[in-house]
Amino acid sequence: MNQSPADFGRAGASTAELTLRGILLGGVITLLFTAANVYLGLKIGLTFATSIPAAVISMAVLRAFRGASILENNIVQTVASAAGTLAAIIFVLPGLVMIGYWQGFPFLTTAAITATGGILGVMFSVPLRRALVVDTPLPYPEGRAAAEVLKVGEESRSGSSESARGLAAILGSTLASAAFAILTQTRLIAAEAATFFRVGTGATGVTGGLSFALLGAGHLIGLSAGMAILLGVAVGWWLVLPILTAMAPQAGDVAAWANGVFRTDVRFFGAGVIGVAAIWTLIRIAAPVAAGLRASLGVARGADMAVEEQDLPFWVVAAGTLATLVPIALLLHSVIGGGPLAGSEWLLIVGSLLFVLVVGLVIAAVCGYMAGLIGASNSPVSGIGILSVLAAAAMLAGWFGRGGATDETAALVAYALIVTGIVFGIATISNDNLQDLKTGQLVGATPWKQQVALVIGVCFGSLVVPPVMQLLYTSFGFAGMPGAGPNALAAPQAALISALAQGVLGGDLNWTMIGWGAAAGGVFVLLDEALGRAGRLRLPPLGVGLGIYLPMSATLTVVIGALIGHFYDGWAERTADAEASKRLGVLTATGMIVGESLWNVVFAGIVYESGTDSPLALVSGHEQTALIAGTLLFAAVTWGLYRRTTRLAVG
Repeated sequence: MNQSPADFGRAGASTAELTLRGILLGGVITLLFTAANVYLGLKIGLTFATSIPAAVISMAVLRAFRGASILENNIVQTVASAAGTLAAIIFVLPGLVMIGYWQGFPFLTTAAITATGGILGVMFSVPLRRALVVDTPLPYPEGRAAAEVLKVGEESRSGSSESARGLAAILGSTLASAAFAILTQTRLIAAEAATFFRVGTGATGVTGGLSFALLGAGHLIGLSAGMAILLGVAVGWWLVLPILTAMAPQAGDVAAWANGVFRTDVRFFGAGVIGVAAIWTLIRIAAPVAAGLRASLGVARGADMAVEEQDLPFWVVAAGTLATLVPIALLLHSVIGGGPLAGSEWLLIVGSLLFVLVVGLVIAAVCGYMAGLIGASNSPVSGIGILSVLAAAAMLAGWFGRGGATDETAALVAYALIVTGIVFGIATISNDNLQDLKTGQLVGATPWKQQVALVIGVCFGSLVVPPVMQLLYTSFGFAGMPGAGPNALAAPQAALISALAQGVLGGDLNWTMIGWGAAAGGVFVLLDEALGRAGRLRLPPLGVGLGIYLPMSATLTVVIGALIGHFYDGWAERTADAEASKRLGVLTATGMIVGESLWNVVFAGIVYESGTDSPLALVSGHEQTALIAGTLLFAAVTWGLYRRTTRLAVG
């Protein structure tokens, strides 16, 4: 179990990597996972990461074929994860139906928005690979987890005792995680532990998701990121929220009151922090990005590089970017033509292309950094969507003014959503594909082949998303759209993003919380720099912003996982083989992510077939009993898994 990435690369050098069967298998998995993610995201506002389930399925299928290798399995998960990630476009495009601009999802337009944004996401992240994947201490929890899954699958053929112990660790936590997730869907145990209470005339609370995937992610991200998130939780929930609720006291349900203020105000405070932290992150990684560009130019000039370091040449990236701008320009022209914005085509199109290029590059770097810091599943890509639509709408408001004629304002809102949809594609793909490239680095894959696979995955996903969205639109509709029925899908992020565009262009958006968040972000940047100079544990400001922006039910469990991982690693340092013991801890955490991810794939299909979001519920009511039982069981299973891992390590 001690092979290095270079060992895997040399072992795979004589084997095929980017194969037709790998691409086709990735395409089939894409069909299933993308459809599941689109439905689940529109139903409850959540999607699941597809790379690890795809890796597991790929290993199971390709074991039956001669010559299959870890590198081919890596290509399959790369194709499938890129495509499944594109399903996040549902956080933007349903807004066009909600405002009445679209009466469905035209295939070519929807596919073009999805594909062009996704391809630009791949192109923009190529020069970021060296800065954010190779020359960085970022943990990339899901990328590491996927690599460990692939390595265990490859090494299980050797039958060594160390391989057997690693396989036992990952299988045990996988089964425990999946079983616990299934139990939460029966409602016999709660999926979340929460308590809300009043603080003077204000309110706050403590919530934690009983999720082994979150716990495992926390173990993998490390103490620094975990403590930064904890600081964000403390600021958002235990400082800002009590102050804001105290300013407008309410009687009645404390939980509804606190959660409402969190959604309408605290999240925008967090978005302001993320914005400033994102800008600072860009400044800090500027030099490594420039080095990545120079390395890419070196490939273009034919410089000798190891296979494991060869990205797509710079001329391919540049040509691919420029070629993708052409269909974007044609798409935007078709949107404007004949409508209230006709006559301003060149101003809008040229300005929008510059917006996509500049903002897209910024967002690719920021999302890649966020994925490296906390994982693709936990990154607040919807927060990036919020900042993108605010910037796009502000750009349009600067040109056309606010509060204009009704038809012009509606057209501007729709235009802002379409431009945001393209930028959002860049965000989601860069958020995912650097995670994939980290997996490739750890297993000795060829970067340029993975980057080609990412483009193929984007094309697959772009063909799947439009018909699935159209099917769900005609079957259920979306809450907030004209004529929405009682079974309409909520599409919460799309509703929020479209409302923001309307608020900016209608002239009634309150920027106060975003401004205060930006000011706080500056303070967190200074704090992190001071800690770095003092040689103390750093608190990445982007991690602080994530802790404020994301619900505590997601972040607090990640923090607990980071603390458990820190104490486990401290114990591992005292064992005879510290590195082997630490790796068993990583495998245990990986299994936690794998089990819940695989179950989410199955559950999405069950939800779709049943037409209800709680198809496995066996009881209703008894929330207090389910909460106590769930919390105790979660703690007991966590203790049991780590106790088992320590025994495997010393055995």
